[in-house]
Amino acid sequence: MKKIKIGLLSGIIAGIIDVIPMIIQKLTWDANISAFTMWIVVGFFISTIDLKINSIMKGIIISFLVLLPTVILIGWKEPVSLIPIAIMTTILGGLLGFSIHKFA
Repeated sequence: MKKIKIGLLSGIIAGIIDVIPMIIQKLTWDANISAFTMWIVVGFFISTIDLKINSIMKGIIISFLVLLPTVILIGWKEPVSLIPIAIMTTILGGLLGFSIHKFA
């Protein structure tokens, strides 16, 4: 249970970090809420899924798997916006994987 709480808390922190630039860019609230909740789900999955790989890679892989359906929708209308999304997902996913592994 401790690991799940750390995963959820880490996901909330990652969600806040991800949403701050989105608010500055004045993106819609549905996009902000979607990104925030995605990171909470990612934090939960990272803390509960047992993959025998490096924790940073685990975080990145799980982050991109959770993001995949949204990437299809976003890429269909705005393919250029996938570049910053991929960068943030790589950074935050790796940091989540590392921090959850270290603190749990």
